[in-house]
Amino acid sequence: MEYRALATGRFFDEMTQPNGLPRAVYERVNRWIQSAPPELLASRRTQAELMFRRIGITFAVYGEKDSTERLIPFDIIPRVLGRSEWTRLEAGLIQRVRVLNMFLADVYGKAEVIKAGIIPADIVLNNEHYRPEMRGVHVPHDVYVHISGIDIVRIDEDDFYVLEDNARTPSGVSYMLENREVMMRLLPELFSQHRVAPVENYPDALLSSLRSVAPAHAGTSPTCVLLTPGIYNSAYYEHSFLADKLGVELVEGRDLLVKDTIVYMRTTQGPQRVDVIYRRLDDDFLDPLAFRPDSALGVPGLMSAYLAGNVTLANAVGTGVADDKAVYTYMPEIIKFYLGEDPLLKNVPTWRCREPDALKYVLDHLGELVVKEVNGSGGYGMLVGPHATKEQIAEFAVKLTNDPDGFIAQPTLALSTCPASFEDGIGGRHVDLRPFVLSGADGVRVIPGGLTRVALKEGSLVVNSSQGGGTKDTWVIDDEPGGPA
Repeated sequence: MEYRALATGRFFDEMTQPNGLPRAVYERVNRWIQSAPPELLASRRTQAELMFRRIGITFAVYGEKDSTERLIPFDIIPRVLGRSEWTRLEAGLIQRVRVLNMFLADVYGKAEVIKAGIIPADIVLNNEHYRPEMRGVHVPHDVYVHISGIDIVRIDEDDFYVLEDNARTPSGVSYMLENREVMMRLLPELFSQHRVAPVENYPDALLSSLRSVAPAHAGTSPTCVLLTPGIYNSAYYEHSFLADKLGVELVEGRDLLVKDTIVYMRTTQGPQRVDVIYRRLDDDFLDPLAFRPDSALGVPGLMSAYLAGNVTLANAVGTGVADDKAVYTYMPEIIKFYLGEDPLLKNVPTWRCREPDALKYVLDHLGELVVKEVNGSGGYGMLVGPHATKEQIAEFAVKLTNDPDGFIAQPTLALSTCPASFEDGIGGRHVDLRPFVLSGADGVRVIPGGLTRVALKEGSLVVNSSQGGGTKDTWVIDDEPGGPA
């Protein structure tokens, strides 16, 4: 079947070169696409949807009248990265996450980065995710961000940009794992033609990282649990999926209790001490005695146990200050400050609307820019200027004027495209990538590949599942196509 790339020359197409020939890493995928009859592709799309329905991998969108669970659309054509591309990207991710941990240790410690004038104090200290309770607290091995999802976009052959850092409770890894499982079942013939780096060891790597940061009293067999807000959370499937893969208990706040600053899990054999909590619950809801008193999701006294060093929370409390979009704009300077190195991965050029000259430029060019709330996520609270109506642009102009500190703006990047399969054929769609990075006392690991999100609407740049985006499997292969692994 013929592949229709988007506006050749305007966007970097990851499969097809400007001369129309496939890039080396895509040669066999391209050959498969060319030879696959439409009926086969239709059958595979249908089978994929049935598999995901059978698995039950769904998500919910908050605030919608129709609260039914949804499937995230899955595209059957893999995204392919060569080993040399991945090695370059991996080095940049490791550098980035090292610095995120150094930054958090510093801003809750001596605050040298603020004293040196690298970042304004108010951006950190007045940030809604900054937790004064964490000042002077030593977390095990200075690891604050144990699990991170760094969103990456690509614009050409060589350049990867960090779009944002997810350092609180990044989601999506269950899709990475299930996408691979489904692809191996649907397209074994394509797998047999490539050496695809595995992702299925992620649960083992995660468990190893969690155990490595357990308090000293835990010994060699720390008890880890996964704390979920419960069945009504949009990512509950992922919580239960990961707990099962990790072989740890999935708990809600009511399943835990704190006595004498020690956390216990209620079991049929009586209370069992807990050493590490992989929490998928925001700071505000963790402990009604320390944060929101109306939280019924957390554990009363959890912060007292945490501050006493009797339990490790992953990710640490207060990590949200590091993935704030205003802090993001200073990351190149922050990397240079801590490591004396230039960033291996670029930031997207960004205007800080809190600065008068930047605000003026943004207001004058709203129709050309992407404007984001500093604390926004999931594709909400943003303006994509080229696709916005006059009314939406006017509305954002008022928002910016009233609260310039709350927004940043970025150019509309020419995101790379990859082939995707639809009823009417195979066409190019814009993609991003969320690699998952694990940090522990035993080092930093990057899972090869990650979650590729794809904007299924032609020409759209919004890849978020809550905004109609889909996902696809991400393959890291040898640069020269080889035989079976």
